[in-house]
Amino acid sequence: MAWTVRRPQSKVDILPKELGNFAEGLPPAQPGTLFVRGSNGGMRVAPDAEFDVVFGRCEPDVHVCVGPNDPHVSRRHGYITREDSAWMLYNLGRLPIRLPGARLVLTGHRTRLPVAHTPLFIVAPEQEHLLEVRIVMGRADPGQDNRHDADTRNPPGWRLSTVERLVLVCLGQRYLRPEPWPQPLTWAQVADELNRILPGQGWTAKRAAHIVTQTRKRLSPKVPGLLEEEIPPPLGNTLNHNLIMELLATSTIGPSDLVLLDGPDTTGAPPA
Repeated sequence: MAWTVRRPQSKVDILPKELGNFAEGLPPAQPGTLFVRGSNGGMRVAPDAEFDVVFGRCEPDVHVCVGPNDPHVSRRHGYITREDSAWMLYNLGRLPIRLPGARLVLTGHRTRLPVAHTPLFIVAPEQEHLLEVRIVMGRADPGQDNRHDADTRNPPGWRLSTVERLVLVCLGQRYLRPEPWPQPLTWAQVADELNRILPGQGWTAKRAAHIVTQTRKRLSPKVPGLLEEEIPPPLGNTLNHNLIMELLATSTIGPSDLVLLDGPDTTGAPPA
């Protein structure tokens, strides 16, 4: 979408309902500018405007309307404000607000919003209501609106050895199928699977766990939530779950890797 600046922008502007999805482009704006969009339009707020964007169900009392016909959504469900050079989301409502990655901001809690396009959802009993947020990262690339014809880029992912990939796909196979509410396999289950796939190599639960532990430690400097000291007890499956979610989010492993579980002819995996 091409935008034409017809007049100098104020620090706070109302955005029409017809503006469309923020992922499709934005009007010109300085870095750090906040764009918020709900059911009937939205707001553009400059980083130095000293203006709080209030959102919720009751349109006359808020700047951005969300869930106008759902009584589960609070009249003033929350607000976004500028603090210490960052935009902060505050939840004042009874329902949680879900961020990407299934993270919830509960009532009375706050969180820092990333400099990115971030869809937020107020999680109501019968449906979820979208509050679309985008924070401008920097000066616009002149060609950013013409990238629809560009070649698709593969996510960078993480480098895994052949054996690491096999063990991790085995551990996280429920996520790859997918199953509802997936959990990692137990180490005993992983060892049984690996002995079926690669008979005669003496796979044990301890050996499989060691490989995964080493992978977690290698990724931990750049990926939070992979070390025991980062997670309050009880740990349960949290560390392995976090590792699998990181590998899925970066497309390091995917459903096509399930072919590795078919047998040695498809893996070519050497002994670990």
